[in-house]
Amino acid sequence: MQITEPEITEQTAARLGLTADEFENIKEILGRTPNFVELSIYSVMWSEHCSYKNSIKWLKTLPREGKRLLVGAGEENAGLVDIGDGIACAFKIESHNHPSAIEPYQGAATGVGGIHRDIFTMGARPIAALNSLRFGNPDSKQTKRLVKGVVKGIGDYGNSFGVPTVAGEVFFDECYNQNILVNAMSVGIVKIGETVSACADGPGNPVFIVGSATGKDGIHGATFASGDLHNDSHEDLPAVQVGDPFQEKLLLEASLEAIKTGAIVGMQDMGAAGITCSTSEMSATSGTGMRIDLSKVPTRQANMLAWEILLSESQERMLIVGKAGQEQLLFDVFKKWDLECVEIGEVTGTGLLEYFYEGEKVAEVSAESLVLGGGAPVYDRDYTKPTYMSEGSKFRLNKIDVPTDIVAAAKKLFSLPNLVSKRWVYEQYDSMVRTNNLSTNAPSDAVVLRIKGSKKSLVVTVDCNPAYVHADPYTGAMIAVAEAARNITCTGGVPVAITNCLNFGNPYNPEVYYQFVNAIKGIGEACRKFNTPVTGGNVSFYNQSEVDSKTAPVFPTPTIGMLGILEDPMHQTTLNFKEEGDVIYMLGNIMNDLASSEYLRNVVGVKYSPAPQFDLHEEFELQQLIRNLIRKNWLNSAHDISEGGLFTNLMESAIASGLGFNIESVDTFRKDCFLFGESQSRVVISLPADKEDELQNFLINNNLFFTKLGEVFGTEVVIDSKNFGSVAEWKLIFDNTLGEKFD
Repeated sequence: MQITEPEITEQTAARLGLTADEFENIKEILGRTPNFVELSIYSVMWSEHCSYKNSIKWLKTLPREGKRLLVGAGEENAGLVDIGDGIACAFKIESHNHPSAIEPYQGAATGVGGIHRDIFTMGARPIAALNSLRFGNPDSKQTKRLVKGVVKGIGDYGNSFGVPTVAGEVFFDECYNQNILVNAMSVGIVKIGETVSACADGPGNPVFIVGSATGKDGIHGATFASGDLHNDSHEDLPAVQVGDPFQEKLLLEASLEAIKTGAIVGMQDMGAAGITCSTSEMSATSGTGMRIDLSKVPTRQANMLAWEILLSESQERMLIVGKAGQEQLLFDVFKKWDLECVEIGEVTGTGLLEYFYEGEKVAEVSAESLVLGGGAPVYDRDYTKPTYMSEGSKFRLNKIDVPTDIVAAAKKLFSLPNLVSKRWVYEQYDSMVRTNNLSTNAPSDAVVLRIKGSKKSLVVTVDCNPAYVHADPYTGAMIAVAEAARNITCTGGVPVAITNCLNFGNPYNPEVYYQFVNAIKGIGEACRKFNTPVTGGNVSFYNQSEVDSKTAPVFPTPTIGMLGILEDPMHQTTLNFKEEGDVIYMLGNIMNDLASSEYLRNVVGVKYSPAPQFDLHEEFELQQLIRNLIRKNWLNSAHDISEGGLFTNLMESAIASGLGFNIESVDTFRKDCFLFGESQSRVVISLPADKEDELQNFLINNNLFFTKLGEVFGTEVVIDSKNFGSVAEWKLIFDNTLGEKFD
């Protein structure tokens, strides 16, 4: 079949997302003008989504080494951490933002499927999923449509695939009205020594495509993710993939069984850029090449063109390099699971990717020239401090009135969508399948996952307050890491490593790039302090929308997925109050600080202010002492103070237990700051009264500031002798507010 290719010009390259300089660079690499298939290959592989061309310089400054790390950051499909007892944890977080903004159900579902494949292509079995979701105004019809679609997509895929969704966060702000963020994280377990690398060693070894047939869904998805959303983005709907969780379940089991045959050399998920990406990255990793016959690729649609087959991002597919002579072992395994396993080519020693279609060579390119760390371009963008930050520096607390009705203020605060229970969301997820989740009936700041056959457990969380990062990218990003570590610490674990999903606007905007650079600096400093190296992750630029011909970036949102280890199950610590009469203490410094708090932003209505008070050294010391207190078995609960301040912290512990509290504020501080401020490095603990003297002596000897708040008391909420109502009344607000909005 003869197909007339378009003339290859600078304009053709521009339509595919390549700059004039990049087009000239491609011609220089090839020594000729590329044909359309080759130009399409470079366009996806040199897109921001695949090449990280605008971010890699700064990503390399992050701490990426640690004694527990078994692979380097970015070297494999996911990070791999030694957790002891001969077991490793593979974990990673990635974004699926643009597809979810255009088609929320499939966009979110395929985001879940893709991140799980990154885990089991390494030979690890996924045991848990987490997510971080950002939406616009929850009262708008558009947001309600997106929320319902995303949540159903995550729930349907995860529930059908059989991996529990154990934790996450949901944040609302108008900056996400058009461009929502959907970040998905997967955690898996594998025995050390039983992993598989994404490599293509051994010229002469066969190359297989396994799993689903290839269709036209997802073509140029990587390019789609590397540009701004705009008013006509709905016309890009074919770029959104379609997922099949039941097919993925078969692929999971077949892949893990195929690994055990010993017939696999390397394996990689076909994610962004499909066959193009997996063939080029695996070959470049090994310094080899491949000869691929695209005519042999099983397709769902007739008459697909070569470039369509190469760029398709159809889901539930893998590329496998097998061992020559052991092909039948792989055919037998995949036939058992009723999956396609088709040999489409072989590894070569040329370093070239040679693609054939219907007997004709349609492309010949160097694998190394396509990939990050090879020939893909690397840019160093200019950046300038955002003008809005000067507005934040003008904030003066003394211009904010202390509310005369503190109960009314508390109810208004506690009804905000960012603070109420996300029960309406998480009840649509299966959190208990496979029976590894130890936090289902024991709420804690992070989720505890049992490792069957080991005394140890994993402790996992996702965290980021984008309002803090928007106010001050450097401090806000440090806080994101610190809060993730604090959540793991308050649960009894020790933080060991992170994965991150860096969501920002257009990198060509100097103010956006300032946010990115300074967020990276903040993450790096905090990770070095906590000894939590970065194992990998994802950069998602171009998260902004065209509204009335104006482009507006979302809040900078560097989501942190953190892994911790709980060595002893006796140290698992929950946030709910346990016994009436237990004393309640707040550890850490009190501040007259309302900066960037939910109260200031969404109750008072002040848009610009600095990030909350934060000192990295104080945070580190606090967490060390919290772990010591937990190991002494003194604490009945531990819960960090974050969004909503002390009042929200106490209400969450009360609602989780049904027990009330009676506390006194400190007269030397403003009552709104004391109850609603979000200054960092603070944790509320409760413990039996007979441990109080030992606690105080310990805290004094360790120079930690502390405040005795009061005691666990009855079923009422009492502050400064004023009755705020029953815990049951507050629980109704907490449990039902979000559901009432979306049902």
